[in-house]
Amino acid sequence: MNNRVLLISGSRGIAAETAKLAASRDARVFFVSRNLERCQTLADEIESAGGESAFTTGDLAEPETAEHAVAACLKSFGRIDALYNVAGISARKMGDGPVHKCSIEAWDLSMQANVRSVFLLTRATVAAMLDQEPLPETGQRGVVLNMSSIQAVAPAAFHFETHAYATSKAAIIGLTQTMAAHYARDKIRVNAIAPAVVKTPLTARAQADPVVGRYLEERQALTGGILDVEGIAELSVFLLGDGSRHLTGEVISPDGGWRYAL
Repeated sequence: MNNRVLLISGSRGIAAETAKLAASRDARVFFVSRNLERCQTLADEIESAGGESAFTTGDLAEPETAEHAVAACLKSFGRIDALYNVAGISARKMGDGPVHKCSIEAWDLSMQANVRSVFLLTRATVAAMLDQEPLPETGQRGVVLNMSSIQAVAPAAFHFETHAYATSKAAIIGLTQTMAAHYARDKIRVNAIAPAVVKTPLTARAQADPVVGRYLEERQALTGGILDVEGIAELSVFLLGDGSRHLTGEVISPDGGWRYAL
């Protein structure tokens, strides 16, 4: 990712690990998140390792945040070569669950935080990509990588029955594939990653539950349980970089055997 400009939503978990890894490989990283303290901590970590970054804060479900983030990234670095939509939430505490129990509040929050936010940041970023010259190395204007979930492609019957969350992540796949078809002529490629359960703050409940832990040991048999965030970051950087320049419309699931172990 030498000298590429990467815009990431989120400042912890997979987003933070990917930002640090990309910066260590000479990408210039701009990230946007709600939490100022986490953003500053991530920026300090990147800077202390010799990387280059900038950030802004705001609610990604609001159009102004997306427009400001893209404008600030362009002001800082001049272009946007890659967008990684990582930020998202689980609304389990708000009542997400099986559809007959799912609260309207949880449903609406899931769609707002996990789908609307991706739409807004992607809309603003792709508009900027369309206005920039293709890179001479690849002939491409940019790449978008969206965060989906294993729950969208191989849902679990038990332990992870958050139907609003799964639906929001399935919507991401629909957006990814229809964008891939439309923007290929413009030399913009769009892919999605749909991981199984990864060790991040979002999966704290699963990590703390011994019953779920035993389930994951079997379901994610390749890794013997929960996936490490470093491996997901490695895959993400590959999908955001020139090495994956022939891929578009793909949904790649690093799942530790989730789909096949049972």
